[in-house]
Amino acid sequence: MTRQIALLRGINVGGNRRVGMADLRALMVELGYADARTHLQSGNVVFTASEVPEATADRIEARLKADMGLDVSVLVRTRDDFAAIVARNPLCECAVNPSRHLVVFLSAGADPAVIRGIDAARFEPERFSAHGREIYVWLPEGVQRAQLTHAFWEKQLGVVATARNWNTVERLLALADE
Repeated sequence: MTRQIALLRGINVGGNRRVGMADLRALMVELGYADARTHLQSGNVVFTASEVPEATADRIEARLKADMGLDVSVLVRTRDDFAAIVARNPLCECAVNPSRHLVVFLSAGADPAVIRGIDAARFEPERFSAHGREIYVWLPEGVQRAQLTHAFWEKQLGVVATARNWNTVERLLALADE
């Protein structure tokens, strides 16, 4: 049994693809997962499961489709994955506002050639650092004004991506540790 964290992509944004957190917790219990706790309204759920994260993601996606009619991508990481993400933070020296510091979670590692092809200097003072299935991003002017994220969103990376700010990343790890 491992603590896992599911990140639902694009729910409860602008009134679209509504998923109540009580409904999400109930769905997790129906799937047989223990200790389900949600954080915020943006599709973050911490729980205990006996299967690998990829299987968990597939099961959650299937139930969201079957029960709610929602085609939602779900990315799952273990508690240990989250601990490593927090410990690794390559932007900790410059990312001084956690609401403007993001982790973009990917369904698979980004193609290194695509990452190398992004001219980071063109987006300064915004910064990024890719590590495996995560991209750390610093957006000092805020998410609304960001230009960098457009350079590597899904169409160019070719993978499912969902982002969480640093406050949320740290809170999800804390929930997994409770």
